[in-house]
Amino acid sequence: MANRTGNYCAFYVKTPFKESNLGANAAKDFVYYNMLRAWKGKDSSFPFVDSHDKNYNVRDNSDWETTLKPRLRDRLSKSKNIILFLSSETVSSRALREEIDYGINTKGLPVIVIYPEYSEKSDIINCEAKTIKQKIKNLWDNLPIFRDSMDKVPTLHIPLDKTLIEKALKNTDFMVATKGDAGGSHYPCKK
Repeated sequence: MANRTGNYCAFYVKTPFKESNLGANAAKDFVYYNMLRAWKGKDSSFPFVDSHDKNYNVRDNSDWETTLKPRLRDRLSKSKNIILFLSSETVSSRALREEIDYGINTKGLPVIVIYPEYSEKSDIINCEAKTIKQKIKNLWDNLPIFRDSMDKVPTLHIPLDKTLIEKALKNTDFMVATKGDAGGSHYPCKK
């Protein structure tokens, strides 16, 4: 069995994607992924272990079937969960569909969904009804494979907030070896 200690970050980027300064700045979700890496670089105790560092990088012009897809699957196999950045700009690309489908439906990885366009719990949940807001549910339509599969694994919905992200990354209910019950959840509005 693979060493399943990593956090696999899934996010949309237009392809072909070049990790140059201009390319990275043009891909908002890539910037959020880099933010997690920067938090870890600044504070080694930040509980993010980058699954993308678990095998060598590939070039955008690499073959999908022989190089890219196997590399994604290898990284997912070495992961304890998926961190999905889901926004109004998310598009159901081939790579993102593969990551979510294989990660959830084959590997059973719990998902921590970060909504980078929102910074407060009350932005994503109705605090009185304790339910996820419709505007958030509408974002799920941007990635149908996630929308249709997320109830098969524990799924946590949170805004872009460092404290909540850290709490989620430490939460054993959202790690494959110790995962809790399948279905969606969120942290209550009150801290």
